[in-house]
Amino acid sequence: MKLRRGREARARAGHPWVYAGEIEEVVGDPIGGDVVDVLSSSGAFIGRGYVNFKSQIAIRMLTWRDEPVDDQWFVRTLSKAVEHRRLIAPGCRAMRLVHSEGDGLPGLIVDAYDDCLVFQFLTLGMDLRRALLVPALMQLWGAKHAYERSDVRSREYEGLEQRAGFLSQPFDVNRSIVENGFRFMVDVERGQKTGHFLDQRENRASLAGYCEGRKVLDCFSYTGAFAVHAAGYGAARVTAVDISASALEQARRNAALNGFDDRVQLVEANVFDYLREKASSPEARGSYDMVILDPPAFTKTRHATESALRGYKEINLRAAHLLADGGILVTSSCSHHVDDYTFVQVVESALKDAGRRARVLEHRGQGRDHPVLAGVPETSYLKFLVLQMV
Repeated sequence: MKLRRGREARARAGHPWVYAGEIEEVVGDPIGGDVVDVLSSSGAFIGRGYVNFKSQIAIRMLTWRDEPVDDQWFVRTLSKAVEHRRLIAPGCRAMRLVHSEGDGLPGLIVDAYDDCLVFQFLTLGMDLRRALLVPALMQLWGAKHAYERSDVRSREYEGLEQRAGFLSQPFDVNRSIVENGFRFMVDVERGQKTGHFLDQRENRASLAGYCEGRKVLDCFSYTGAFAVHAAGYGAARVTAVDISASALEQARRNAALNGFDDRVQLVEANVFDYLREKASSPEARGSYDMVILDPPAFTKTRHATESALRGYKEINLRAAHLLADGGILVTSSCSHHVDDYTFVQVVESALKDAGRRARVLEHRGQGRDHPVLAGVPETSYLKFLVLQMV
């Protein structure tokens, strides 16, 4: 694949995506999923990647070295991903094992829940190699079970249908994990994404010193991961709010599993409505010592970013009204189309409109098991702030 003159710099610099419009000439007759050489307009070697002409991202780069990309290459790259996890979190058995471009395997997501691996094949190039990737990674991790959650819309952009189901012999899809010393049940079949939001694992642990004796409001609580951590770190009371009855039932089980059911109250409600009602009540203002905001992505497209920013501002504004002096705001965004700088600006604007001043205690992102590539901003998506009202 020869690239257009003047369109080669990104690929040369190590960016893993080559768009269809950047290709000048197709040499030979490759079919979707094939590994191809990527060349400059003058014919100089840049790297190798797999191709899919049905996708706007026509080539996803695998290597910038002149090396064979064969079965052994994929197994070596999987092994490097596993070794990275053993380096950053020795002994941890619930984490992301493969994070797509962040691990040099674009289009492959794999989450580990102890001896169960959950795979997402997001691109044609990875989907065609499932027979190699699944058993290889199971062996490297020592997994007994595997499940597929390729039930995501992005596959359709690759010309693929959504898929989900067992990749090994059937097993109990409700898996038990330990995260930061706390126990959780994870439903890998029906839960959101792969069942549990592992990207917040390190951020949840960062709250250990901030919860003692506090009254906590956990918004968008899902299955109670933040609520359980807050209770476990000494919160006097935790109110967990989510719109999903099934998620709250799982949160109830998780709280009970850790012996915190007497301190975790569950509320089924639309968080926007709940915060609006609470913030409009003089009695509720200043009634919490900590508010946690961990919403879903408010936008998955660039054109809806402004609406998402209004949503982020509203919930942070309401939360600021509910916090007592010295109270702590824990706020995050997982929207790819809202960058870190913009998110911080939105939070600062919300605090200003609420008449609150705050100091930044933590400014974090996704866990290290979700690697971010330097120079590839698309691999960084999670923004996480901990602020104290002053």
